Amino acid sequence: MLVRTGLVGAVAVVVSVALVGPAVAAAPARGGDGHHEATRQAVRAAVAAGVPGVTATVRDSRGTWSATAGVGDVRTGAPRRADDRYRVGSITKTFVSTVLLQLEAEGRLSLDDRVEKWLPRVVRGHGHDGRRITVRQLLNHTSGIYDYTTDETFARTYFTKDGFFRHRYDTLKPEDLVRIAMSHRPDFAPGTSWSYSNTNYVLAGMVIEHVTGHSYGQEIRRRVIEPLHLRATSLPGTRAAVPQPSSRAYSKLARTTTGPAYDVTELNPSLASSAGEMISDSADLNRFYSALLRGGLLPPRQLKEMKTTVRIEGVPNTRYGLGLMDRTLSCGGRPVHVWGHDGGIHGSTSSAVTTADGRHSLAFNFNGDWVDDTEAVLQAEFCGR
Repeated sequence: MLVRTGLVGAVAVVVSVALVGPAVAAAPARGGDGHHEATRQAVRAAVAAGVPGVTATVRDSRGTWSATAGVGDVRTGAPRRADDRYRVGSITKTFVSTVLLQLEAEGRLSLDDRVEKWLPRVVRGHGHDGRRITVRQLLNHTSGIYDYTTDETFARTYFTKDGFFRHRYDTLKPEDLVRIAMSHRPDFAPGTSWSYSNTNYVLAGMVIEHVTGHSYGQEIRRRVIEPLHLRATSLPGTRAAVPQPSSRAYSKLARTTTGPAYDVTELNPSLASSAGEMISDSADLNRFYSALLRGGLLPPRQLKEMKTTVRIEGVPNTRYGLGLMDRTLSCGGRPVHVWGHDGGIHGSTSSAVTTADGRHSLAFNFNGDWVDDTEAVLQAEFCGR
């Protein structure tokens, strides 16, 4: 599901029991006090199900707790670390949406502006029409714009073994990605349905640049990363490496989950652009989502807009706002709402959520993209204690 796997959604992923290298015992949890035992077990279970390694960090009223399991490098057997940096994929979307909502609060744009106003003649072709699509519809995925990552040529070039190793260092411009989308018919008329499209957020990043005169990366750094002192968070642009400390990242690079896994740590993230470029760590993601939900980044009106959700077709218990998902966890008949986003990109599957009051946050990462059972970790933390 594209909501779950972000950019890797172009390649089907299902649970696999194959493990690429030797699993190691779970590392001792930092700050552990017995309140997160279910989460510790869920992290271990993910490794048993085939994830090379997991890193998870919780921030709540008791302080900060971290646990790791499995390996960060299948060749050396080096374990994962609590402070590992990793590619966060579509979690980038919440940062992009936050900047656009800040610009709305400053009176520099409206969510009801037509995309055409800021990007003249960019959204045109095969039935796409930026004169009929609003900025709000980009952010909540009701625009109907085709998702460029599902284009067969793009998927074959960047998500399969032969294509990836030939093209992993390619530089793609946002306009290139939009052009791919415009070569297809839209999924539906604007505002009539819902479908996750990475193209929406490539366009959102382009809108930020046209409104401010600066790249979306510069605006995210100035408005979010620096004020919150997110020292592990970066927008790499075209830089292929992940800063240290970090683990290796692994992918099957195939439409099945059998066979060998390949080291895909290095890649040019311009293929993701403002839909999924960013790098962070679990502590920074907890700090970001906690600050966001507690009103530290947006005025009340804009935070309310961000939390105004639409139904996700075919997905129960999850609704989508403006770059923010509202997930209802069934905790023994006591529903718990958590807000956040999932992210997937080559070799990396992540999730970061917090409660509505911002006081209980969880962020974690799998350094493999073929096991997608992040829901078990969320259920363990928020329901299993």
